[in-house]
Amino acid sequence: MTSSEWFGPQPSSGARPDDTVILNETPDGTVATPDGADATVALPTSSETVIIPPPRPVPPQEKIETPPPPPRKRRRRPVAVAVVALLGAGAAGSAAYATTGDIPRGVEVLGLSLGALTLAEAEKALREHVATRSAQPARVRLDGQDVTVTPASVDLTFDVPATVDAAATSGIRLFGTKTIPPAVRVDETKLETALRKQLDPERVTVLRPAIAFRGVTPVARYAKAGVDLDRALAAERVKAAWPTGGVADVPLTERTPVMTDEQVDALVEGVAKPAVAAPVTVTVGGESIELGPAAIAKGLVFRPDGQGRLSPAIDAKRLRAAGATAFGPVETPAEPATVRLRNGRPQVVPGTPGRLVDVAKLGPELLEVLPATGPRKVTGVLAAAEPETSAADVTKLGIKQKVSTFTTYFTGGRNAPRSQNIITIAKAVDGAVVQPGATFSLNRHTGERTYAKGYKDAPVIVGGVLEPGVGGGASQFTTTLFNAAYYAGLQDVEHKPHSFYFSRYPSVIEATIFYPTLDLKFKNTTPYGILIDTATTGRSVTVTLWSTKVYDSVKTVYGPRRNQTSPPTVRREAGPKCISTSGLPGFTQDAWRVIRKDGQEVERKKFTWRYDPEPRFVCGGTE
Repeated sequence: MTSSEWFGPQPSSGARPDDTVILNETPDGTVATPDGADATVALPTSSETVIIPPPRPVPPQEKIETPPPPPRKRRRRPVAVAVVALLGAGAAGSAAYATTGDIPRGVEVLGLSLGALTLAEAEKALREHVATRSAQPARVRLDGQDVTVTPASVDLTFDVPATVDAAATSGIRLFGTKTIPPAVRVDETKLETALRKQLDPERVTVLRPAIAFRGVTPVARYAKAGVDLDRALAAERVKAAWPTGGVADVPLTERTPVMTDEQVDALVEGVAKPAVAAPVTVTVGGESIELGPAAIAKGLVFRPDGQGRLSPAIDAKRLRAAGATAFGPVETPAEPATVRLRNGRPQVVPGTPGRLVDVAKLGPELLEVLPATGPRKVTGVLAAAEPETSAADVTKLGIKQKVSTFTTYFTGGRNAPRSQNIITIAKAVDGAVVQPGATFSLNRHTGERTYAKGYKDAPVIVGGVLEPGVGGGASQFTTTLFNAAYYAGLQDVEHKPHSFYFSRYPSVIEATIFYPTLDLKFKNTTPYGILIDTATTGRSVTVTLWSTKVYDSVKTVYGPRRNQTSPPTVRREAGPKCISTSGLPGFTQDAWRVIRKDGQEVERKKFTWRYDPEPRFVCGGTE
């Protein structure tokens, strides 16, 4: 056999004869083949020599076809790399898909998908989604009874930004959805108040401690265990149920007092009693004023915390009201902006700031000295007080034109007692402004009509008879004001015509007044403010309302008088209380107020009144 018949290189000088070829075992368990290729073979575990027989010789006349070499591992490496690259690209693509926008894909809030949206887009979409839900009342099963709570009354709202933030940080996911509960806010104190109004008070058996003043005497109430409304639990369950329209189950829970009788007594003896034992001197700007025990008792309160434990505090609002007289000499009240008639036209009058004792800062100073038994002194400061109503506020009211006016007439001249009463009440009402949606009460605005306020004795109807009474004649102004409001198209809330008919008034459309049982009330149902302007002469009183005109016209259509009755004759004992009259017939009549707007009739309201016959009163004498 010649050397050309060998597969691979010729054996070296140390090789065996032509019957065998020796392959060397490499350290990694492979065998080096003659052509240098890697061929993995099964080898013994020991380092022995492996003898492989030589290939069978091929006759010279035959054509030898060399078989293709077996596949090599390193030729597969590009395919593997490609697969890994594809997987990496897929993962990167999936991550990019999942993180598109600020909100991960698959995130939902109340059934609304926010995935792949930006924060701004998500907030806009969520606000629109919950807009209708926001107005829906909260349904509560309170101690087994179904009640509702208006969201606006307890500041129950969706916190859209907080919800979107939670959605944005909820984590990336490639498949499925994740539901994020909406963030909800509520004023726990207001919610508790609203629920307690609908809770049967007899069901609440817990008794919280309290300390209050009866005059300047502190009175203690001790705690007792029982069941009560848990404010925190109620808020938690309402916030959870409201977004989906569910019912929040709010039971009463067992409550144990956290304050003992001895602790309550300690507050009474250590704070409440010494607080009102003597006045406190307050020095403000070099001047000294005294807060008396009565004012201190009004301002000092003992407030419970969430567990019912009492602690003393100064209620600034109550102290300001109680100490108004004491603070007066050192204060300058702020004047609110308003509107006045100047040269026959409404003009806005700017307000002016004032300087008031800063009761918020004074409170802690008072609490420091109130437990002391000796003379107590504190230093107060004045703070700027802006007007409650600004010129801009008044301008927005739209008071710019005359919308109605009405005049009634009287006799006796300006100096007659009855005329004086008409003039006095007219001045008290002049310049009043009725805000949009507000109800004006004549009794509330003027208060009781007394001699101290300048009212005099004049005829009034008492028990169906005319007698002298303080403020007689005020009904004439009441009728004038009622008609001005009536012809402005305002809502009649309360009025009562006279028992007897007086020719100086329009029948049916008139009103009397008597403090505090009979009042005149009307509501400003327009979107504009109303200025009440009054004017008097020696024989008339006029009320004009200024605002922005809403209606085309307001008119009265009368029906005929019916069921007329003749006046009886009534003799009364002569004296200062008897007022003689000639008598007037009684009758019943209807009147319709017809309001037109934009060329259409928008209201036709019926007013009906039955007048008693006014007796012919005769003072003394016989028939």
